[in-house]
Amino acid sequence: MDLGLKGKIALVAGASKGLGKAVALGLAREGASVAIFSRDATRIESAAQEIRTATGAPVLAIAADVTNAGDAQRVVDETVKRFGALHILVTNAGGPPPGAFVALTEEQWHNAVELTLMSAVRLSRAAIPHMQKQKWGRLLHICSYSVKHPIENLMLSNSIRSAVVGLSKTQALELGKDNILVNSVLPGWTMTERVDQIMRDRAQRGNTDARAQYAVIEKEIPLGRMATPEEFSNVVTFLASERA
Repeated sequence: MDLGLKGKIALVAGASKGLGKAVALGLAREGASVAIFSRDATRIESAAQEIRTATGAPVLAIAADVTNAGDAQRVVDETVKRFGALHILVTNAGGPPPGAFVALTEEQWHNAVELTLMSAVRLSRAAIPHMQKQKWGRLLHICSYSVKHPIENLMLSNSIRSAVVGLSKTQALELGKDNILVNSVLPGWTMTERVDQIMRDRAQRGNTDARAQYAVIEKEIPLGRMATPEEFSNVVTFLASERA
């Protein structure tokens, strides 16, 4: 199936590793030109080179911080300057730290809102005018299935990702008239560094090892294993396409 992504321009946040990197690779394989960014200049350039080598697609690497208000506008501006347009935005950020409600400080709550919610708000605000001008766009917000089923000891993520879903639903209502489609994508347990962090945290609190924690989760999954980032990327790539 031709997904109609040849010639499209995509911007993917948090793409130096994990789900963001897998999504950028999936879009590039389908013929999109891709801009990717994360805080670490060395890691994001390494990811860009890996995607270029695997796909032959043009990839722009940008060092930027999703919690910095000015960086959100800058990455959109640099993408448009390099490629001439912006059709697809994938918002994504590493999850806020684990913690139970009674242990979390007000500063941690503020930081988590900046990381998880306001990054999506600011990137959307910067990207939407370009999509409205061309009467075509795709906004994809990477969230978590925890918005449906809260995950133990992830109070910040469980709470604030639900706000991103509310943002996404309302954007969809407002932007449909401009042929801009908006979706939240809710990955379950997937083999990423973030999930490994959660498993190690559980192992430490339970005085066991991470592999035992993985086994508990995998026992509850019908396939008997966690998903791969590539499997998640396939869903996002379809939703970003002409076929969605």
